[in-house]
Amino acid sequence: MATSIKRIRFAFAGILLLAVLIGLAVWPSGPDLKLFGLDKQLKIHEGLDLEGGSHLVYQADMSKVPKNERTERLDGVVDVIDRRVNALGVSEPLVQANQSAGKYRVIVELPGVTDVEQASKIIGATVNMEFLEQDPKAKPDPTNPFSGYKRQTELTGADFKRANVGFNPQTGEPEINITFDTAGTKEFAEMTRRSVGKPIAIVLDGAIISAPRVSQEIGDGNAVITGAFQVEEAKDLALQLNAGALPVPVEQVEQRTVGPTLGQDSVQKSLAAGLVGLILVAAFMILYYRLPGVLAVLALLLYTGIMIALFKLVPVTLTLAGIAGFILSIGIAVDANILIFERMREELRDGRSLPTALEVGFSRAFTSIRDSNAASLLMSAVLYAFGSGTIRGFAIVLALGVAVSLFSAITVTRTLMRLTVRTRLAERPRLWDAPKGGKRA
Repeated sequence: MATSIKRIRFAFAGILLLAVLIGLAVWPSGPDLKLFGLDKQLKIHEGLDLEGGSHLVYQADMSKVPKNERTERLDGVVDVIDRRVNALGVSEPLVQANQSAGKYRVIVELPGVTDVEQASKIIGATVNMEFLEQDPKAKPDPTNPFSGYKRQTELTGADFKRANVGFNPQTGEPEINITFDTAGTKEFAEMTRRSVGKPIAIVLDGAIISAPRVSQEIGDGNAVITGAFQVEEAKDLALQLNAGALPVPVEQVEQRTVGPTLGQDSVQKSLAAGLVGLILVAAFMILYYRLPGVLAVLALLLYTGIMIALFKLVPVTLTLAGIAGFILSIGIAVDANILIFERMREELRDGRSLPTALEVGFSRAFTSIRDSNAASLLMSAVLYAFGSGTIRGFAIVLALGVAVSLFSAITVTRTLMRLTVRTRLAERPRLWDAPKGGKRA
């Protein structure tokens, strides 16, 4: 079916506009998104192997956990540490479980983190919070800070909903405001009702940090932890409470800082290999397919720009494996064009006109392109579902590349060719590898 020149020109104008926008996003400095009310920096997020950072390994103590529950507990540790890392504001961290030789470990990679000691303290902390009532039957003992309190109560740190840092309006000192969940609100109300005029000890990790005296029953589920906090200490404590308590104790068994020198050297070699490959592919397409090859190379350049822009906008954490996925996706993008051009050649040799051969060639090649790309997307989904770390990064980049390659081949290349066959270039059969005397329309 013939396509109107108006639609073709409209599609071409859209491609030009897209190219301009992609150029702005790909430009090293990038646009200033703050002008549009967005506080976001357009940059490629590099993984630990490229940017450098901190590599931490924690071992979970499963000695008191039944064997059939250990995997689930380790997954719980991963979830908690992942929330803590995200709360730190680390860009594109990696948190994954590792089981081998009877050891249960969690590997944490923090790209760009310099204060590894602070991060390690927050990530590996096992927060145990208790609320203790006074025990009137207990005998005072100056050497025992817990003397006079009931060690077992119904209210624990598992009952709190969230914590945030505030400041005492009288003293200006930092304090931590805690809100309990529904069950905790009920327990806290009963505890404060029983303890009017008496202190309630707030215990964190085995130490009493505050023992405020209850003046009245508190029924709204809000409590305040006070103490001699510095602002940063209060923020760290609130962060730990919000992140949750670890299901099992963990011990840090490895801590090292990874420099980006090897990564930068590897990425330069990978990018150089990708550039050489791109040049060779472009040369092959132009020499073998002539004018269609030139148009395919233009579409391929736009494809490359779209991918780099997506790396910045999504954002995608780029690792060496991700670069490999990107280079592989370039081959997939070229493969779609090859299928189309070979179909066109067959139609031209059967005596069809150039515009007809173009439309029929795209139509008949689409089934093969669709099936091959669907298989690649399925493979990417499997790798992402069952892989971790760099494998997932490879899968994400490959899936993005496949999706963009469909747009590049089906929309960009076809639009350029539809526009070109309506020009004087269509009168030169050698540019299209068409038989002499072929029809133009």
